[in-house]
Amino acid sequence: MNYKQHKKAILLLADGTIFEGKSIGIEGTAFGEICYNTGMTGYQEIFTDPSYYGQMMLATNAHIGNYGVNDDEVESDSIKIAGLVCRNFSFNYSRDRSNGSLEDYFEKQNLIAISDVDTRAVVRYVRDKGAMNSVISTDIENIESLKKQLAEQPNMEGLELASKVSTKKSYTVGEEGAKYKISVLDIGIKNNILRNLVKRGCFVKVFPYTATFEDLQSFNPDGYFLSNGPGDPTPLTGAQEVAKEIIKRDLPLFGICLGHQVIALANGIETYKMHNGHRGINHPVKNLITGKGEVTSQNHGFVVSLDSLKANDDFEMTHQHLNDDTVAGMKMKNKNCFSVQYHPEASPGPHDSSYLFDEFIENIKKVK
Repeated sequence: MNYKQHKKAILLLADGTIFEGKSIGIEGTAFGEICYNTGMTGYQEIFTDPSYYGQMMLATNAHIGNYGVNDDEVESDSIKIAGLVCRNFSFNYSRDRSNGSLEDYFEKQNLIAISDVDTRAVVRYVRDKGAMNSVISTDIENIESLKKQLAEQPNMEGLELASKVSTKKSYTVGEEGAKYKISVLDIGIKNNILRNLVKRGCFVKVFPYTATFEDLQSFNPDGYFLSNGPGDPTPLTGAQEVAKEIIKRDLPLFGICLGHQVIALANGIETYKMHNGHRGINHPVKNLITGKGEVTSQNHGFVVSLDSLKANDDFEMTHQHLNDDTVAGMKMKNKNCFSVQYHPEASPGPHDSSYLFDEFIENIKKVK
């Protein structure tokens, strides 16, 4: 490890708390809302997940970078996290399938990361105080300036970020002659969602977040999908209007994560920002329809209000998070619409919930 990699760096939280560490070699400053992921593996999929846009990733696993990177293990076209805070950064890696080191991967995309941080202490602090804006920087001589810049950063609550990660123009995935056609509203979609749809015989057209219902309808699809994504769902009024039109016509609709929240808001069901959110690959969920438990991959800082959902006679809760009893899934009683808060496509994570894509196809078959 050279001198550049040993340069001191800091993590500064919005309440003024400072944690010390070392730069991995890329100098500079990065801002984002601090959050932590408890997954023990899958760091490249996490770093490229559009749902993490604007987030400072705090890794709870002690070793990051130890198995390098692989071109097949990305969920979008680039790194989406704002920066990385970790305990031990592995400059050396060992895996036959790796295409290179995480260090080189970060350097190519100018992703600022600091290591040698007491991440257990940071997680405990953030868990108690809640998610907040933060900054990591090698500019440790100008802390007052960093505090001033940090105070000017927008809060995640009320922040629209889908526009930062959505595709700029429509594109298709899969075979044109496939059995089913799906229109997807991209508000931050992961690649593995598209893979799961294609694997089930779907030809998919992905539309920008600004697309209208008429745009999606022009593909003449058999079903509609609202993707995951970053930020607060409340400002996404256009996406909510799309959901309203699909539901009004009782067309097959499936939503994941941010798309799930958009469906709720489109029906007058409230959402709110969580104290910390759920981020990891071992979150327990109970399917209230079957009574079965699922180990799930999750990544969200906002959630549908349980009280508001119960007050809506058109909906029923289908899945419940067993750690805090929050809403993990819902469906409409008399419409062809359902959604989940977590990630059935995993990547990284377990595959307990992949059956939800099969249910979407079954819903399409009912009306096709």
